[in-house]
Amino acid sequence: MRFAIFWVFWRSGNLKAANMDMAIGLFRDEYKLPILPPGIAAYLATAIELGAPCLILAGLFTRLATLPLIAMTLTIQLLVYPVDYPSHVLWFAILVFILVRGPGPYSLDALLFRKR
Repeated sequence: MRFAIFWVFWRSGNLKAANMDMAIGLFRDEYKLPILPPGIAAYLATAIELGAPCLILAGLFTRLATLPLIAMTLTIQLLVYPVDYPSHVLWFAILVFILVRGPGPYSLDALLFRKR
């Protein structure tokens, strides 16, 4: 599950990072978020999509790393692409599972924070 959710957001973040002008244009012309200016939203989304999935994949501060991705998934579902709910429900379910259950025994969290 950690790898699956990593891959979804990592690909999206890489596409944005490869062409930030295009990403800003998407936020301005297609996504049209009501609160953040397009430039800030594009850079923030890119940073979250590249950083949080890496933490989840490594299993480092995993539960904390799911929170911005859950918020992003809800934002996408409610404000951007409401008709694409099957994908968003799947992402949300995986993220909530990881949030509740943790990263599992093969993670940096387990190694660093193991109860002795």
